[in-house]
This record gives sequence, structure tokens and C-alpha cells, in this order.
Amino acid sequence: MIDREQFVQEMQLRQHIREAIKVIQRRRGDQLQEEQQLRTVIRQLITEADPAVSTDAVHANTGINALEDLFKNTNLLSVLRQGYKSLTSKEEQRQSYKNHILNAVDSSLEVEDARFDAPDTAPALEEIIDIDVGGRPEDDPAFIDVEKREPTEEDEVEGFTLAGQDRTGRNRAYTDYKDVEKNVITAFDDLDDPSDRAMFKDYLLTNLKLYFERFEEELQTDLPAPDIQTPADAQVAPGPEAPPPGPPVQLQEKVNLDMDEIVEWLLSNDTKN
Repeated sequence: MIDREQFVQEMQLRQHIREAIKVIQRRRGDQLQEEQQLRTVIRQLITEADPAVSTDAVHANTGINALEDLFKNTNLLSVLRQGYKSLTSKEEQRQSYKNHILNAVDSSLEVEDARFDAPDTAPALEEIIDIDVGGRPEDDPAFIDVEKREPTEEDEVEGFTLAGQDRTGRNRAYTDYKDVEKNVITAFDDLDDPSDRAMFKDYLLTNLKLYFERFEEELQTDLPAPDIQTPADAQVAPGPEAPPPGPPVQLQEKVNLDMDEIVEWLLSNDTKN
């Protein structure tokens, strides 16, 4: 036979332990919220001092000065930070985002740099008049094809794509780069000296890689801690009027909490009646 008094005491102990678990979980939740608030303040301070160089710094190379101005006075870093840190499902998404952005920056600046080096080969008006038109009209260099199909957005996306990379990261990188590309190219095009353009490009790519590393560190700090598991038998126990048949019920609470915390709470004034 089951000792009814022993059974009631066991049920009361179960109830006290469940209350202790709730109190400890609530305390830990408050502590986590305070930590998150502190991290927010720290991130704000980092954001305000985001450029890696001092506000008053003037560098010996005009290209580096132009790059610093790009970082400080445009939305480049904020757009890339938000886009990168929005991809939390898989690391492959963030890796794809980073690779597509770096490749797009490199490609854009290569095209712009070629424009500076391209010779002025436009034929004089007399030469155009003397051109012998033969074959198809579109073969004539003076022919302006207004019916030529303009590239669609799908064409642009495919040209932007790196083979084998995650498509979700690619899509976000494509959208974000369209938002910042003009600022990058404008800053680059202002540099007429080849050495300035080379420094701008090299340091831009290097700094972007470093900023992506910083974004990853920030993301790992921002991700919430794993949820505390609910005890497997956290349910309403039967009352003493209807004890279950069989041997006495053993107390087997499975919790992911420090047992010392539970005991400390049970012995505190909170449970003394």
C-alpha cells in the first residue's frame, strides 16, 4: 500500500521544485535582458567610431582619404552590415553574400579603371563619311541599333552570380550592392591618378574583408542563448484522492538548472510558510 502522507509530501516537494525552477528561469531572463541592453550600448559606441582610422587623420595618399570619406559619409557599411547580419539560417548564406559583394566591387572598379586607360579612338567626322558600308548594317561602326534588346534584371543577376554559391546570399548581395554601387564608383571616378585608384581599390577590398569579419563577430554575440528545456514531466500530478497504482512514485525531475540554485531557493524565506 502507498503511504498517503508520504505521497502528499512528495507532491508538495515536486511543486516547490517547479516553483524554484520558474523563479530561477525568471532571474536568468532578467539577467539576459540586462546583458543585451549593455551589448546594445557597446555596439552603438562601436558604430559611432566605426571607421578604422581617426576622424582627424589625413593620409599621405589621396586614394586612402577618398576611401575613408566613403566609409564615413555614405551608407556603404550600414547597408552591408544589415544585409550580412540578416542571413542567420546558414553560414553558407553569409559566405555567399560576402563573396558576391567582394567580387562585385572588384569587377566594378576593374571596368571603371579600364575607362581611364582606354584611348580616345572615336573616328573623325571625315572618316565616318568615307566609311565603305558593306555587309549587314549592324556591322557598320556608325550604325546605331535602337532595336537592340536591353539586358533584363534576370540577365544582370546571372552576370552577378558566382557559380556554386548560395542563392539566398546572392540575392541579398545583389539588392544591397545596387544600393551602394553608385557611391563606390563615384568615389573611385574622382581619382584621376592611377596610383590613387590602385590604393583605393586595394584598401577597399581589404577593409571590406575585415568588416565582414567584424560583422560575423557581432552576429555571434547577438544570437540569443539556447532556451532552457522544460522538464519532461512538468505536468499536473494526480491529487492524493486518486493515487496511481503500483510502487511509490519516485522524484525524477529532469531540469537543465544548477541544483544548488534550486536548493538555495527552497531553503529561502520564499518557501517558508
